Amino acid sequence: MTYSEQYLRSIDAPEAFWGEQAAALDWFQRPETMLDRDDNGIHRWFVDGQLNTCHLALDYHVAQGRGDQVAIYYDSPVTDSKRAITYSDLLDQVARFAGVLLAQGVSKGDRVLIYMPMVPEAAVAMLACARIGAIHSVVFGGFAAHELAIRIDDAEPVVVVSASCGIEVDKVIPYKPLLDAAIEASQYKPRATVILQRPEAAAELQAGRDIDWAAAAADAEPAPCTPVAATDPLYILYTSGTTGRPKGVVRDNGGHAVAMHYSMKAIYNMNPGDVFWAASDVGWVVGHSYIVYAPLIAGLTTVLYEGKPVRTPDAGAFWRVVSEYGVKALFAAPTAFRAIRKEDPEGKLLAQYDMSCLKTLFMAGERLDPPTYDWARELLQVPVVDHWWQTETGWAICANPMGIEPVATRAGSATFPVPGYNVQILDDDGKQLGPDQQGSVALKLPLPPGCLPTIWGNFPRFRDGYLSTFDGYYVSGDGGYRDEDGYVYIMGRTDDVINVAGHRLSTGEMEEILAAHPAVAECAVIGVHCELKGQKPLGLVLLKDGVDIDPDQLHRELVASVRQEIGAVASFKDTLIVPRLPKTRSGKILRKVLRQMTDGEEYAVPSTIDDPASLPELEQLLTRHRTP
Repeated sequence: MTYSEQYLRSIDAPEAFWGEQAAALDWFQRPETMLDRDDNGIHRWFVDGQLNTCHLALDYHVAQGRGDQVAIYYDSPVTDSKRAITYSDLLDQVARFAGVLLAQGVSKGDRVLIYMPMVPEAAVAMLACARIGAIHSVVFGGFAAHELAIRIDDAEPVVVVSASCGIEVDKVIPYKPLLDAAIEASQYKPRATVILQRPEAAAELQAGRDIDWAAAAADAEPAPCTPVAATDPLYILYTSGTTGRPKGVVRDNGGHAVAMHYSMKAIYNMNPGDVFWAASDVGWVVGHSYIVYAPLIAGLTTVLYEGKPVRTPDAGAFWRVVSEYGVKALFAAPTAFRAIRKEDPEGKLLAQYDMSCLKTLFMAGERLDPPTYDWARELLQVPVVDHWWQTETGWAICANPMGIEPVATRAGSATFPVPGYNVQILDDDGKQLGPDQQGSVALKLPLPPGCLPTIWGNFPRFRDGYLSTFDGYYVSGDGGYRDEDGYVYIMGRTDDVINVAGHRLSTGEMEEILAAHPAVAECAVIGVHCELKGQKPLGLVLLKDGVDIDPDQLHRELVASVRQEIGAVASFKDTLIVPRLPKTRSGKILRKVLRQMTDGEEYAVPSTIDDPASLPELEQLLTRHRTP
């Protein structure tokens, strides 16, 4: 089938289309009802089917004779270590760790929080949870104790799985003190913690609560797979919300497995035995979908990389990994290639490696700027695919369908909607817009398999945040347009979440931290353009009357507060004291105008502005602050 045929069938006959995709998986009980609605009126896929995601990722392949194939290449330049783990080896490790969790009282439907660096044991813990029907929630190791505590209270995990430390380019970060502080600060207390001891910084274990991973796994009884309903949750993944309170995106087992399996061929053109590398982290959705689940469900070999695109040891790190492991498709955020380009603009280090294995480069996580797109395409001489998706969807909404019918790419465009996604561009009244007209990017219901059915413990937030803006649509929160040929262009967020190096961060949460400083009367945090990271946060602060504080001191204190509460991932380094913040008469700060001023863009003054005379002085201040 051509792309057009597949796409039209997925929209006009979704039950038949996705039923055909589901038939490719090894179900314990094959579904007969492909699409139904739950008690909240939400579409759910394969409601009467039973399966196990770990079985699909491991047991099935071993049974099919692929046990000796490498499942995971682990490459860690920060520890100078490498491992090749076969499907049989991985199955044994996962089954044993599933036994560890069962011994700690974890059962089907319980939550397990995973706070791990980029090591194979992180994937083992995820798959072990799936094996016994537990729901995992992976928290990126760079988050501060405060953020970890919020997630513990929301997910209420029976067990927390962590490591003694994480390792950056030039430092070791002990995790155990952060975990201890988070548990101390949280209202909910997990029953136990399982700690992977790393030689770079061993942790002191607390008697009665902390369990040594290696010792427990050595004595564990391997656990079999637990059948679960297709609609049972597989995991919760927290993403920043505009209110500052993180949202627990729920992913189900059945729809997720079908979508992951379908996407590996349709979008990425990968076949069993191929090597796929998503250069991300298991703390983010890309790591869930395309480091762990999709490659293994599809019978591929996946690369798990504990390093950076630069400084481990140089800007040729990515090329070395691709060449060494025979990577067919590489997937990373544009930020990674901007960093490589900054250090090696002519790509001279590429000449050291045989890159003939690489067939396609995929980018996502933030808008791929045309200069980075052109640089990567000219350097690598392979198709560069900019594809758009969200934590909420779990896989690409728009992409160049490399495994169905590749088309010519266009700089700045995520190409076409993926089969299953009915993408529409709507105006403020919910009416469809024509070519080249910018509006809100919305997805007509039902969403395809793999997308979130709710927010953990808060269905009203899911309904109000995604389904209430336009009747019959999921609102993506992104703005964009389609050109005359149907190519989709995503222009950026329509809310106040900013994208820093592929990480969605809440400006509202940062504002709460800045506002807590005794010298600050009011503040706004905006995302401004950054050549390296796409966006970076800029804090604009209004001082309280009569306050006498050195600006440099205030800056240091505000930066330290954000780092302590959110973590280094926020990249919060810029503050500016302003005489006033432009607002509407209703009191809403004009953040879009502030962003446009700072980025040197043209802006329109809203008719609702309260004090238009204040704008010229503020624009001059922001212009002087602008990064050259």
